[in-house]
Amino acid sequence: MIKPYRCFFPFRNQGILMKHITRREALITASQGVAMVTMSGISRSAEGTPTSTIPKVPGDLAIDWRRREKLGDGFRVIHETVPWKASETAIIICDMWADHPCKMAAMRVNRMAPKMNEVVSLARDQGVAIIHAPSSGVKHYEETPFRERMKQATPAKPPVPIQGWCYLNAEHEGPWPIVDNIKRDDAKVTGCDDPVGAPHIPTDRHQHPAIDITGYDGMSDNGQEIYNFLEQEGRNNIVLMGVHTNMCVLGRPFGIRQQKYLGKNVVLCRDLTDALYDPRDKPYVSHARGVELVIEHIEKYWCPSILGQSLTKTTEGTNGPEGS
Repeated sequence: MIKPYRCFFPFRNQGILMKHITRREALITASQGVAMVTMSGISRSAEGTPTSTIPKVPGDLAIDWRRREKLGDGFRVIHETVPWKASETAIIICDMWADHPCKMAAMRVNRMAPKMNEVVSLARDQGVAIIHAPSSGVKHYEETPFRERMKQATPAKPPVPIQGWCYLNAEHEGPWPIVDNIKRDDAKVTGCDDPVGAPHIPTDRHQHPAIDITGYDGMSDNGQEIYNFLEQEGRNNIVLMGVHTNMCVLGRPFGIRQQKYLGKNVVLCRDLTDALYDPRDKPYVSHARGVELVIEHIEKYWCPSILGQSLTKTTEGTNGPEGS
């Protein structure tokens, strides 16, 4: 397991909220040997032991990943295909907000969101768990079953502390490939490639409306809540997608670094992400190349990357009834 670095601890109470069930519901579920938490869909056995929310269905995803391995003074690119059970896989959608203070960044999210929704929709149909994590925007969803599902997940003790933010780990990863810490004009956002940096105005942090939140999906930006849900559902294979690759996708308490510290199998979905990088800063390359440099850094030091198409279908012959 990769050693955590610069630990900042979570500050939210992780209490479990239980919903009242009616006498009729209790009678019905008692006859089935379970008691239901009606709003979240979480079931419990007759002994009160929590079970998974999402139905476990057969089917293997063919994960075509790309990683980079140290070779002499450089790295070699390795392409591999590995099977991941859909029932053991979860997608975390990071910070796909409806708007962003950097308008070029918001434009790219607008372009990406419909493509992301198509991939997520197909993955959901295969049995993959979907977690929406629009940081600071989760408050807009407090009265929904998607929030309740996350808050009511069975508490689980992580093997390492859940960090409030996972900074660059100098003990594990090499030098950062781009300069992304410069603010211009009146902007407070670094790495923004708007021609003129505008003053920071609070923007809409609802999830982008092109991305559906439905079914057994969860909604949380809390690292402990998300870990609880992943453990409850038996999801050890984690796909990160969303924005921004060089900041939140890596650093959030549910991001790539934290998932690696927790011992999860993690991949980055490289065609459904974007970075905050301005070509006016080193290494003076296009925005597109700047994103690629960050992805390559992740492939070298943290985890492989995939294309979204790996999540959209299962391998023929793996998704039928057991023994068929």
